[in-house]
Amino acid sequence: MPELDLIPRLFNEPTESYFLFGPRGTGKSTMMQYRHHDDALWVDLLLPQVLRRYLAHPEHLIDLINASPNIKTVIIDEVQKAPSLLSIVHSLIEQKRGIQFILTGSSARKLKRTSADLLGGRALKKIMHPFMAAELKNKFTLENALQFGMLPLVYAQPNPLNTLEGYVSLYLQEEIQAEGLVRNLESFARFLEIITFSHGCQLNVANVARECEVKRKTVENYINILEDLLLAYQIPVFTKRAQRELSTHAKFYLFDAGVFHVLKPRGPLDSHHELNGPLLEGLVAQHLKAWIDYSDEKYTLSYWRTRSGLEVDFIVYGPNVFYAIEVKHAKKIHSHDTKPLQAFLEDYPEAEALLLYRGDEYVRHGNVLCLPCEDFLLQLVPNKKFTNASPTTA
Repeated sequence: MPELDLIPRLFNEPTESYFLFGPRGTGKSTMMQYRHHDDALWVDLLLPQVLRRYLAHPEHLIDLINASPNIKTVIIDEVQKAPSLLSIVHSLIEQKRGIQFILTGSSARKLKRTSADLLGGRALKKIMHPFMAAELKNKFTLENALQFGMLPLVYAQPNPLNTLEGYVSLYLQEEIQAEGLVRNLESFARFLEIITFSHGCQLNVANVARECEVKRKTVENYINILEDLLLAYQIPVFTKRAQRELSTHAKFYLFDAGVFHVLKPRGPLDSHHELNGPLLEGLVAQHLKAWIDYSDEKYTLSYWRTRSGLEVDFIVYGPNVFYAIEVKHAKKIHSHDTKPLQAFLEDYPEAEALLLYRGDEYVRHGNVLCLPCEDFLLQLVPNKKFTNASPTTA
């Protein structure tokens, strides 16, 4: 298996102090060790003895820095475990010592309870995502990504399926149960199964609550927990200069295709289409999220759905970028597959339309470019436009 420290990440590191949030297993610590192995003061709060020291005496950080006057970078790993350190970091930043603080964590939920402003804007907030295809390059295969996802933690293991199953249990036990985020772990586990049916779909909280046999407010709290732990996200409807009646419900996604694959219940009554379509769409979604978060410009990710049922999976909008993207788990494309994109182009002729599918040819249907999904993902690089693909560049 490949070594993670030999796979450079496309995360563009700021020069000022910043929070780096991301689910466990996305490679935050590995990247920091790779980039700062010889120039940073490291505080690892995953070590029990270190955590106990800083919980009892957070001001010890000041003594440590004073004893190392030449240090220019301080990394505090899993900072949410000792929120009281934030006031110390805040004070040190105010002193303008020229030190960059990198504060990593799997969740901002606990920090928000103790410091709502997260250092009052004196540190940027960045998100770490699973691997992008462009990071893995020729090591990337679409089949593996759909089956096992893109988590570096999983990618490094000889038995990725077992690792994924353990990963889900890890979050149930360590992130949720240990912090007392839910009272009934069994109800939450059932919710995790039920919510997979909303992956890549409009989120109807009332329906989820009915299936889980819990109150709507409970489901809303569960969804907030997933979002705070960066295990899920929602994308809104694109409504800018709307010319038609549009849906109002957001679409829901789990953050990694492999995690969705493991959580999704399967049985004799479950068709491959019910799994494969959302899997592929979710994989594209997580890549677009990473592309947006790693890029310097401000882009938004949304989707478009009319009251009549026309839907385009993703709309990427921002400076010099306006893309409508449809995802099809099919090896052949027919003209009717481009109907939603054609309708979107009628309302927004400024947009460029892409249809991603499982075939291997580049085909144009009117103003819609149909291209292999794997090629698209491999060309998706932060701070670069990603639709200049054509048969001559494939």
